[in-house]
Amino acid sequence: MTPNPLLGVLFHWLGGFASASFYVPYRAVRGWSWEVFWLIGGLFSWIIAPWLFAGVQTHHLLAVLAATPPRTLALCYFFGVLWGFGGLTFGLTMRYLGISLGTAVALGLTAAFGTLIPPLVSGQLFGSLIHSTGGRIVLLGVAVALAGIAIVGKAGHDKEQEQTERHLTEQDRALPRARDFRKGIAVAIFSGIMSSCFAYGLDAGGPIRHLTLAHGTGALWQGLPVLVVVLLGGFTTNAIWCVYLIIRNASGRDLRGGLDADGGRVSLRRNYLLCALGGTAWYLQFFFYTMGESQMGRYAFSSWTLHMSSIIIFATLWGLALKEWKGASARSLAIMTAGLVTLVGATVVIGLGNYLVVRG
Repeated sequence: MTPNPLLGVLFHWLGGFASASFYVPYRAVRGWSWEVFWLIGGLFSWIIAPWLFAGVQTHHLLAVLAATPPRTLALCYFFGVLWGFGGLTFGLTMRYLGISLGTAVALGLTAAFGTLIPPLVSGQLFGSLIHSTGGRIVLLGVAVALAGIAIVGKAGHDKEQEQTERHLTEQDRALPRARDFRKGIAVAIFSGIMSSCFAYGLDAGGPIRHLTLAHGTGALWQGLPVLVVVLLGGFTTNAIWCVYLIIRNASGRDLRGGLDADGGRVSLRRNYLLCALGGTAWYLQFFFYTMGESQMGRYAFSSWTLHMSSIIIFATLWGLALKEWKGASARSLAIMTAGLVTLVGATVVIGLGNYLVVRG
């Protein structure tokens, strides 16, 4: 199959939308503590959906995994465990900073480390990449994307400061506040660096992709078996922490129902459905990611920047829809708009660079 980078960009946009949207259903969960709904949703994100989609879309999944070298499985799992620390704290990042700013800071670091380290280690960064026109355009697109992330982050920071200077209603005070800013930034930095390990796990899964292709899997689905292993590592980290919190806080009783904070009866069916929806949406980001990566050609590492940029674009739009930008000045809104335009432009530039490489 001849790679089609422009189609790959579209898949990455779909993945970015899924990622930016996954937390929205969680916001509607009632009467459950964070550790309970995060674990229930995570079962769909890291176990149920990966095995279901890989089992349906690839050939001989168990045989492929059984034939995979143990070192490859160990590396994918290990990087998944490390990524789990980033994923675990990503929800806290959004709690402290809000969807717009939290996503920008955490994913900005994730984009930088996750995009540049794999080609640097393989020697590709200072090899063929900088000696071809398409490769240089790809690097330019990565640089533009990082600049766009910084601009959106700046707008989010300014918005947080402006909100504290205004007299807000009680409803507005429920939004993430600036007093959480320093704590949120620290959590976001940790989350961003650890989250980049997901890219290393995918990169380490090359032998799995070769094996599944040899077993007759279509090129578009070759990354799905890799996700099974990497996400198993992420599940391990998250499950251990959530179970610890459930025991410490005795929050397992949430699963029996009861009353929510407003005195209403908790609907267990509704909560389970919302967690299933949020968890599956989270997985779909990497379902589309692997599809997009399969279309990017020689410089598939640029997929990570495309993915992060798309997430930030749609997360910022969600922030607007959820009124996180209420009280922001026209100046902050203009900076945010400039950041979004920059990110959109970056995805076009990266797609063009990969297209030129494929054509060449």
